[in-house]
Amino acid sequence: METLEERIRRLVQEDVVIEPYDDRWPLSFEREKEHLRSCLPQELIRRIEHFGSTAVPGLAAKPIIDMLVEVTDLDATRNRIAPLLEAQGYDYLWRPTHGDDGAPFYAWFIKRDPATRIRTHHIHMVEDHFVDHLKTRLASTHPKDRVAYTREKTEFVARVTEQARRARDTI
Repeated sequence: METLEERIRRLVQEDVVIEPYDDRWPLSFEREKEHLRSCLPQELIRRIEHFGSTAVPGLAAKPIIDMLVEVTDLDATRNRIAPLLEAQGYDYLWRPTHGDDGAPFYAWFIKRDPATRIRTHHIHMVEDHFVDHLKTRLASTHPKDRVAYTREKTEFVARVTEQARRARDTI
């Protein structure tokens, strides 16, 4: 059995390839979205969104579909969803949302082509209240300052997007 350290060492050594935009990427997202909806406990799944470079028409990218899945409960995700997807061959990692360690965490899955073992999808699962909590906190901090509210929300989204990109680039 591979240890976590061995798995991370293996994952960070995989090739990084950039390809021109592929018109099939949105379809690949839709197929995986349908697959996840069909096999995962529906009471745990909320929105499933396509984000990252492959979601931008015309943009060159690593040919890995980034998906954000809002879940109702990360503990249930660890206990119920992770075993289901691991049984289907997905790699699973429990990752910190900010920095190198520390809460809050999220579940991250890597799906691979069964024949080539090349990554096809990165699936990031976060609790559905995560963004709502941020918005509520910012609204209470800046109740009469829409510019500050928007600036901080934008900075947060940019920070999380950059962290997800770095995580994707290094693992």
